[in-house]
Amino acid sequence: MQSSPRRLLTLVLLASFPVAAEIRSLTILHTNDLHAHISPLDNHNGGFAYLATAIQKERAGCADCILLNAGDLVQGTPVSTIFHGEPVYEIGNMLGFDVSTLGNHDFDYGWREARKFVEMAKYPMVSANVVDGQGKLFAPKPYVILKVNGLRVAVIGGMTDNLHSLSTKKSLEDTHTLPVFDTVRKYAAELRGQSDLIVLLAHITDQEETHFLNDAPEIPVIISGHIHRGIDTPFTKDGRVVARVKGLGEELGRLELKVDTERKAPVSLAWKHITIDSTKIEPSKDVAAAVKHWEDAVTQQVDQPLAISKKRFTKPEVKALIEQALRDETHSDFAWMNQGGVRDFVPEGQLLVRHIWNVMPFDNEVLVGTFKGRDLPPNVVGDRKIDPDRDYRLAVSDYTAENQNTKENLGTTGLKFPEDAGLMRDMLLDWFRKKKVIE
Repeated sequence: MQSSPRRLLTLVLLASFPVAAEIRSLTILHTNDLHAHISPLDNHNGGFAYLATAIQKERAGCADCILLNAGDLVQGTPVSTIFHGEPVYEIGNMLGFDVSTLGNHDFDYGWREARKFVEMAKYPMVSANVVDGQGKLFAPKPYVILKVNGLRVAVIGGMTDNLHSLSTKKSLEDTHTLPVFDTVRKYAAELRGQSDLIVLLAHITDQEETHFLNDAPEIPVIISGHIHRGIDTPFTKDGRVVARVKGLGEELGRLELKVDTERKAPVSLAWKHITIDSTKIEPSKDVAAAVKHWEDAVTQQVDQPLAISKKRFTKPEVKALIEQALRDETHSDFAWMNQGGVRDFVPEGQLLVRHIWNVMPFDNEVLVGTFKGRDLPPNVVGDRKIDPDRDYRLAVSDYTAENQNTKENLGTTGLKFPEDAGLMRDMLLDWFRKKKVIE
């Protein structure tokens, strides 16, 4: 009898494994950078109640599923800002995470609040390289070992080395990171004999992703967050894989693996990113009720008419609007807003107070300094003509003032900003209200 191509392929695959090897399946569902967007976005994607339904659907009948979250559950909407993230963790507990790691924005309300988040979570929060001034781990554990479908799955948490420049000294105090690459690899070596598969659950930059993928062969699976951008296909090298989905709850990832327990590595994978379309998914009733409770708590404060926008402003265009508002409101010659601090676009049509809270969820203060033209940073001046001997006023956020040496900010050091002009969000609200029409 002639063998079919499928039969031949199966025989070849089986012949390629050692006799002692055992192949077991594992499915990793994953999210990242939900950023407190408990309700759907303006494009109708996302929302925790709809994400919950998608998770329930993917887990139905799935005996080998785990659900991981790669950090930044909070910060980004009025519910989070007004109540310092706690309602978001309360609702997040309803999604059924098996493990999560910390993101840099989990520290935006201060390290004490971040510690409270760790205590509120009804699932393990792991982080291998975030420590206090005495070197003690901030999270209870650097990793956990999950037992899934006969597999011992070690999940190690990791935080980007850039934490210090993504926050303020006031928020972190003596909390800091150890080098993420070396620290995670140390724990991976420790876990080699205790696990069948090592997964890095990390809130890291794309450069750090690449470093792990290229140079950490003992870590075959990386689930990451922080960048917000999703990917169309997973990054792979020599059988190792990086998977990441869009932030703000727009997508849920599903990574299906066949794991060789002797090699402690995947021998095959399939990945997809599932769009959370609130127009096509029924919301989870209990999660929807919790979302409504907290949205109702802020609606009177933020769902008030503010101005009319004649067009949709992209995030780079919103950066320019913010800088114009800072110049106008502080009577400054120049202003600078870091692009990463612009958290949303401005839609066309009726603007609500909520839209400005979404653009600027941070409680940043506006600081002003006076500098000679020769001392102004080139990226602030741009193509404007300046007198090197004249005094100019420059308005920035307190975050930019503290992290002025970074590329995203001023790219310089030593500038002093003695004048505190008040909360940036309030300044923006006043400016939009006075403008009435934005075009």
